[in-house]
Amino acid sequence: MENRARVLLILSEDLLARARVLAGKATVKLKLPVSLQIILRALIEEGLKRESHPILLANIEAHANAIRRTRTLARRRPGSDTLRRPSGDGLPRRRK
Repeated sequence: MENRARVLLILSEDLLARARVLAGKATVKLKLPVSLQIILRALIEEGLKRESHPILLANIEAHANAIRRTRTLARRRPGSDTLRRPSGDGLPRRRK
């Protein structure tokens, strides 16, 4: 792996547990140590091979909509801890 980049993934506990179980099963079956990182890398690679698969697209859509809802609710909630971006180009407006 010559070109590498670091990525931060935030996963639910359930999803992480399922990936750990898969790593354990792969370790037993292959009789090789299989880390969580190997599992996640393989799952991402396989998912990208199926970019036009309807189930994958539906899953992506569900995640995108969930994130949109979360961000919308955070912007509406007064005093939320999320950073609000200025509208437009971020420059101060001139009064006429």
